[in-house]
Amino acid sequence: MTHTVKDKAKLLSRVRRIQGQAAALERMLESEAGHAEFLQQLAALRGAVNGLMSAVIEGHLVEHLVEEHDYRRRQQDLDAVLQTLKSYLR
Repeated sequence: MTHTVKDKAKLLSRVRRIQGQAAALERMLESEAGHAEFLQQLAALRGAVNGLMSAVIEGHLVEHLVEEHDYRRRQQDLDAVLQTLKSYLR
């Protein structure tokens, strides 16, 4: 997964943002914050996770499907992406 190594700084930044949002959700639950604020934070967290997934999938598709010249290897990579997407979208 060289695309994750190449984009490591950006991906780590996203992961850290997600950690902060999850911690904020925990604090909101502990302080019994209002429902609207909690739902807003939950939606922001979901968007952040979706953005991370999108960035990783995009890097994977470009590296393993567009730039890969071995047809068998491309098919294996495609199968892995499709399996991940099916699992993620459940």
